[in-house]
Amino acid sequence: MNPHVLILAGCLAVFGVASLGLTQGVEPFLTWYYSFAWWPAIFAGQSGIKLKGGRATLWDDPRLFAQLPFLSLTVWLIFEACNFRLGDWAYLNLPQSLPLRWLGYVLSFASVLPALVTAADVLEHLGLFAKARTRPLVRPQTLYGTLASTGVVCLVLPLAWPEIFFPLVWGGFVFLLEPWLHREGGDCLLADLEAGRPRRPLLIASAGLVTGFFWEMWNFRAGAKWVYDLPVPAGPKLFEMPLLGYLGFPAFALECFCLTSAFFLLRRRISLLPPFTRKLAWAALILAAVAFDVWVLRGIDRWTLAS
Repeated sequence: MNPHVLILAGCLAVFGVASLGLTQGVEPFLTWYYSFAWWPAIFAGQSGIKLKGGRATLWDDPRLFAQLPFLSLTVWLIFEACNFRLGDWAYLNLPQSLPLRWLGYVLSFASVLPALVTAADVLEHLGLFAKARTRPLVRPQTLYGTLASTGVVCLVLPLAWPEIFFPLVWGGFVFLLEPWLHREGGDCLLADLEAGRPRRPLLIASAGLVTGFFWEMWNFRAGAKWVYDLPVPAGPKLFEMPLLGYLGFPAFALECFCLTSAFFLLRRRISLLPPFTRKLAWAALILAAVAFDVWVLRGIDRWTLAS
């Protein structure tokens, strides 16, 4: 039997059992439903695309896909750190045991980038925006200063006045990083627009919206979940998220792309260093990432964990 058929069947079985367990209030499915839903969905999506003859990152670029969970953890924790100041969401009903609670954090946060990549792969396979073309962006270098300044403003204002400018954090890294990525030859959205090919930015943004819908849906009934506490009236909700909040998911997906591209550009730069210096650089980078991750996880327990 085709292995992708077996993977699909296994993923559907896990998802089905977990969903039944959730409706019956059975542990561990009640508390851990979010992870029980997302990881099967990711692997099912990747195998489903491959079964249909499409390009699936997991199977066509497994080395890249294997790095995504580790990178995803740190990328998402950047936004968790921002939330210490913003206070826009909080977590409820998490396990009392610290090892179990932190395992839940890691499994959940590590799924962010794989989920976005899988959604983008699916949308690409479906042919979305296949014929999209725009007039080529002329001399994007002239926009570097404006874009970088906008990025700084989008990241500073929410931290200075979170009750007013909190939405700007969802998008700030795009403006901040794109000029550097383009100038240094990294994988970037400006290069796509410069070539008149908007498909990839559109796919990434659409993947953010699709993934955001499932993030909210699978969080809504889970025992361990997040809730929002926004400083302004936000209008009607779909699940826990106000409808206007869904506009942030496309911007967030683009931010994730830029942050990921920045890492791979940095990795390329480190690979050009002399061997001993390269090892020192990697050691410093890994230690810094681990220290940052641990600090933010402890901060979540202190400031974001509501119960």
